[in-house]
Amino acid sequence: MSKHHEESLKQEVLEKIKNGTSVPDLAAEHSLSVNTIYTWLRKQADNTGTSNLEIAKLRRENQELKEIIGMFALDKKRAEKNTGRS
Repeated sequence: MSKHHEESLKQEVLEKIKNGTSVPDLAAEHSLSVNTIYTWLRKQADNTGTSNLEIAKLRRENQELKEIIGMFALDKKRAEKNTGRS
């Protein structure tokens, strides 16, 4: 027997996934099956063409790239300081 979940709960869970929360964490938090959440994601992807998982993955990658750029900027600044250039 399938449970019917409120649309507001579905939207809340999908939004949290988009913002980077993992599916297993949300399943535990809301007493949902991981499969239920993946079904919601699949249906949403069918409607939008882009899944929340893909969006979350891209956001994580974007954050990692920003951190790498920041490290390079710090290294450059330190190198310039050590050579007397500003």
